Amino acid sequence: MPSSPKTSFPKEKIRVVLLEGIHPVAREVFEREGFSVTTFEKALEGAALRKAIADAGGAHVLGIRSKTTLTPEMLDTSPRLLTVGAFCIGTNQIDVDHSRGRGICVFNSPFSNTRSVAELTIAEIIALHRRLLDQSAAMHKGKWDKSAAGAHEVRGRTLGIVGYGHIGSQVSVLAEAMGMRVIFHDIASKLPLGNARQCRNLDELLRESDVVTLHVPETAGTVNLIAKAQLKAMRPGAFLINNARGKVVDVPALAAAIRSGALAGAALDVFPHEPAGKDEAFKSELMGLPNVILTPHVGGSTEEAQRSIAEDVVGKLVRFLNNGSTTGSVNLPEVELPEQTLPEHEAADGQTTPARRFHRILHLHKNVPGVMKKINNVVGARNVNVAAQYLRTQGDLGYVVMDIEPQQGRAIFDELRDMPETVRARVLW
Repeated sequence: MPSSPKTSFPKEKIRVVLLEGIHPVAREVFEREGFSVTTFEKALEGAALRKAIADAGGAHVLGIRSKTTLTPEMLDTSPRLLTVGAFCIGTNQIDVDHSRGRGICVFNSPFSNTRSVAELTIAEIIALHRRLLDQSAAMHKGKWDKSAAGAHEVRGRTLGIVGYGHIGSQVSVLAEAMGMRVIFHDIASKLPLGNARQCRNLDELLRESDVVTLHVPETAGTVNLIAKAQLKAMRPGAFLINNARGKVVDVPALAAAIRSGALAGAALDVFPHEPAGKDEAFKSELMGLPNVILTPHVGGSTEEAQRSIAEDVVGKLVRFLNNGSTTGSVNLPEVELPEQTLPEHEAADGQTTPARRFHRILHLHKNVPGVMKKINNVVGARNVNVAAQYLRTQGDLGYVVMDIEPQQGRAIFDELRDMPETVRARVLW
């Protein structure tokens, strides 16, 4: 068999660390690509996280889910870290701005668990209206009560969706298929699906809904989005579902509303403070309340969703490592790149020229006037042919990728790396 082509950095020395029991397909793909992989079943923090990243010379790739927090201090102690994969929807557990300043590319999977969360929401809507968990708990205690009091069909009732993105819109379609009337509120104007109607504001949605479901990110504007005043504005006997972010709901206020009978129940999959793992006890003001469904942040925890997330994120990470593509990055300019090796081609004299592998220089730099002129001057001064050049800027950062003839590739890279405007540079061959 032909030997593998020499690379700029041996793949087996590129260290990948995967935390929080990420689906095993991620490890399979990385190892198939030739990378060295270490996995952990739990989230890590503090000294344990620093050690996991620093072992064996330092990690180049870190894969996490929602429980691992990457602070500026943690990122600053990881000098070899090239990229972080968030194997989940959100990236609020990562300081993406600090990562950006260090040239660490962050990827996530914003859509892969959409269906799983939508299906959980629909299941909770039905379970709350039929008081299924209370009925089941009573049966486990030997109580037989066939009363229909407080049990309702969902057909004909009004569902209010706060956040009409990928998940919210899927919930909308599924709810309409069951005969529900759907209204929604979003900070942006959205094209309704089916017969859904966009409300003018949140108050209108709260007044009209029999059940309110939240599907918004955690931002400064959504923390305590549903608090005492909003709960008071809801219909008497309505339900609240939060499968979005824990801090979106004022939990003590929600517990008070359920105890008073103002609301008939709730379902929450996310909480302001969540245990780091199975060994830590869960505590909430909602524990023990009637017709309240509490689940341990499992909205996207189906085998289908976790595999899909792993395949999505690992694909982005591998492309970034192998050829520099940043498509899908949440913090760096997005550049989609072709493979480095050119196919064989026929020269003018009819002779077949073997495939060539250019040196690819990946240069992340401060987006300031004159920087591209300096980059091109470095290349031009060495009289080297540039086979291709790609550039994308985003705010204060620019990302330029150049495929050049290999004769002076390393020397050019060294000069570009030492430019004062350089944030981070890599070379691939």
